[in-house]
Amino acid sequence: MRSPTEKSLAYLRDRGYAVDITEHWNFFAKRRVDLWGFVDILALKDGETLAVQCTSDSNVSARVKKIADHENIGPVRKAGWKVIVMGWKAGRKEPRIVDVS
Repeated sequence: MRSPTEKSLAYLRDRGYAVDITEHWNFFAKRRVDLWGFVDILALKDGETLAVQCTSDSNVSARVKKIADHENIGPVRKAGWKVIVMGWKAGRKEPRIVDVS
């Protein structure tokens, strides 16, 4: 079974984006750390910068709230980046995408 991040990478690559993972494992804290607190993947295509939070379909609402309340969303929005949450449901080939730009 592939993770939401793996599914999102494949989905974005299939649509022509150059993608890279921005989250990393903090060995000392024993937890994953997202770029600016909410970006798992950075995707670029034709002048568009896309910041992606990957999750399961059932956690989309919680991630949208997390991003909306995060102190770093303002600067990311002002930079003109599009911010989305990609929620994956088992067995589905298409994610639920919520734009929180």
